[in-house]
Amino acid sequence: MLLVWMLGFPMLIFSVCGLQPQLQHATKRNETGCPLTLTPSEMVVRFGDPVLINCSTSATDVEGMGWEAPFGGTGFERPPVVTWRVDKVEEWSPNPFCYVTLNDGSQCAVSPLITVYKTPDSVPVSDMGRGPMVEGREYDLKCDVINVAPVQNLTVTWYRGNETVLTQMFNDSTMTPVNASSTLRISTQRDYNGLTFRCEAELHLGPKGPKFPPNVTSPPYTAVVLYKPFMESCPDYVTVNESAAFSIDMLSCQPDGNPFPTVQWFYEEKLINPSRSLTRTDSGKYTAVVQNSRGRSNTSVHITVEYSPSFTCKEHYEITVNDKHQSICEPVGLPTPTLTWFKDGKQMVSPQRWKKNDSGKYLLNAHNTHGTAEHTLYLEILYSPEFKNGNESKQVLQGEDVTLSCSADSNPPSNIRWVYTPAVNSNVTNEGHQKIITITRATSTNAGYYICVAENKVGRNTRFVTLMIKGNTSKVLFPAIWAFLTLLIIGLTLLVVYFHNRQKKRGQYNFVPVCQMSNIAI
Repeated sequence: MLLVWMLGFPMLIFSVCGLQPQLQHATKRNETGCPLTLTPSEMVVRFGDPVLINCSTSATDVEGMGWEAPFGGTGFERPPVVTWRVDKVEEWSPNPFCYVTLNDGSQCAVSPLITVYKTPDSVPVSDMGRGPMVEGREYDLKCDVINVAPVQNLTVTWYRGNETVLTQMFNDSTMTPVNASSTLRISTQRDYNGLTFRCEAELHLGPKGPKFPPNVTSPPYTAVVLYKPFMESCPDYVTVNESAAFSIDMLSCQPDGNPFPTVQWFYEEKLINPSRSLTRTDSGKYTAVVQNSRGRSNTSVHITVEYSPSFTCKEHYEITVNDKHQSICEPVGLPTPTLTWFKDGKQMVSPQRWKKNDSGKYLLNAHNTHGTAEHTLYLEILYSPEFKNGNESKQVLQGEDVTLSCSADSNPPSNIRWVYTPAVNSNVTNEGHQKIITITRATSTNAGYYICVAENKVGRNTRFVTLMIKGNTSKVLFPAIWAFLTLLIIGLTLLVVYFHNRQKKRGQYNFVPVCQMSNIAI
């Protein structure tokens, strides 16, 4: 530094080579009492913007003061204030300092802390030519920050959508503009398809910097992720009403995949038209096959088609007595309808078994959550033959006329016949639904069993009648006894003659007096 007198004023001339050591020495003196104040002492200025710093002193023994700088320096001026003014900062490290010369010839200097910054020209994001992405693989996205200064104040923040996923800072001390880059490694998921990634370059310039840190955000990078197809939002079970004309393409199922998949629906392993309305016969499992270049997947839905009640019954039924009540006429419907029987306008309690007096006209009412149906039918109860009387025994006198009748209660009417031993004096006739056997002047040959057989298509039944003939025993018994005694006397006489002849031939003779013969009983 040289002190030169020009025009009566002392001037300080600093050599370029000796500037920094003198500045450090002057700064040290200021820390211990250099009578200079900078306003502001620190500042942040954007490259190309104007700057103004005042240097003042409160000392009274000052000979002169001034600014020394690569540009915008001043001459040796009178105190108390000297200003460093620059219309456009175009140096990255201006390093100006303000100096003062006291009356005793001593000097000191102070330098403001100036940061010159520049926001990036552009901040692009790229996949470095590796797109589109495939699910499950790792990829790097690169954020290039072009022409930024100072890089040591740079922070790069990565966003996936609106979520912060990475923040990176730099420790390069270069004050001039440089290019910087940040890399984000991602493991791709199908959810990333169509998602935007972006990076933000922000200069954190401290408390003296702008209130809102200067930043530049990249254009969004939209990820394209290829992945296998699947069906989403698909229910496991669906219940629909047949009257709603529901079709498969009305399901909430949404195919997803990249590339967008094709969809085919199958029912019982057969390809179907998904826009066709389902009917009551179409309940079951439906399977969607979704496919693209990355693969295929299956999704199944169980569909139940409900419908209102209806009857497919006849108008006339023949029912065998004791048949189950539920086996007559059942309505169809889903859910299973509630069935109510009416007879003669009154609701009836369904019997467990049908009885023979249950024949008649019935109204059937079926109801479920989807509607009501009615059906009228006539019920005819069929039953096997039944006799009013059971087996019996009948006794008549010989020579009397006998009438045996047989009838049975049944539906349909029975075919009745008698099983017996025919006789010339017996005859069978019909009278209404009865079979009658007429025996004229019964004899012992008419005695015996008479079996009545009643039969229809439901079954058969039999009834036994035992007929006994009661005759005049004296007229029959005495002649038989006399005939027996006569034969007995004849037989005995022959035996006596036979044995008498045999004894006479052997020389032995026995004579019975005639008077004793009269004592032999006949």
